[in-house]
Amino acid sequence: MSVCVIPARGGSKRIPGKNIRLFAGRPMISWSIEKAKKAGCFDRVIVSTDDHKVAEIAKSGGAEVPFLRSPNLADDFTPTKPVVADAIDQLDVSADTPVCCLYATAPFVQSDELSGAFEALLTHAPRFVVSVTTFPFPIQRALYRSSSGYVEMIDPEHIATRSQDLPETWHDAGQFYWALASEWKDASVGIFSADVYGFPIPRFRVQDIDTEEDWKRAEILAETIESRR
Repeated sequence: MSVCVIPARGGSKRIPGKNIRLFAGRPMISWSIEKAKKAGCFDRVIVSTDDHKVAEIAKSGGAEVPFLRSPNLADDFTPTKPVVADAIDQLDVSADTPVCCLYATAPFVQSDELSGAFEALLTHAPRFVVSVTTFPFPIQRALYRSSSGYVEMIDPEHIATRSQDLPETWHDAGQFYWALASEWKDASVGIFSADVYGFPIPRFRVQDIDTEEDWKRAEILAETIESRR
């Protein structure tokens, strides 16, 4: 058995109603639900929400909403891990159950990436498998910018290093995380604490959606991807 948990609280201050707002003509959460159901690696696709409207839309998209999340796990400061651990408790799954946390605002996630990351969890047996992508510019040549507008290198020793001679660096793509249920429930470590396998996602399909500007950029990207198909 394997389970997909999609956290989707009702409140969002920067983009009100973000999880169910229409994105490229469909509720945002429906994109994640669809890709999870098509992945072929989940026995159940669960949405964890505190909001009745989110629950209705999630059910209409084919997900299960077997419980409503407690309000104390649905504020602006609640981390991901306790939300997934709560869902595991509510579902009463065994400690060795593979559980994927898939964000509701991941419209560019692909079904084969979800199933591929699942295979990586089984094959490599790390604590977590996380979606990652590359930085578009060497972070070793990053700059500080002061309030007065002046800049200086964070790492001056690389001022003369060619970009191609610097190692490639990666960051969390913010799409999904796989782990056994027991790891999700271990409150002593974070997702990136140790023994984490990075599953690569193409940079052009990674976009944080936290502001209106992000939203517009993501919709333009969605239109471009769709037109090229």
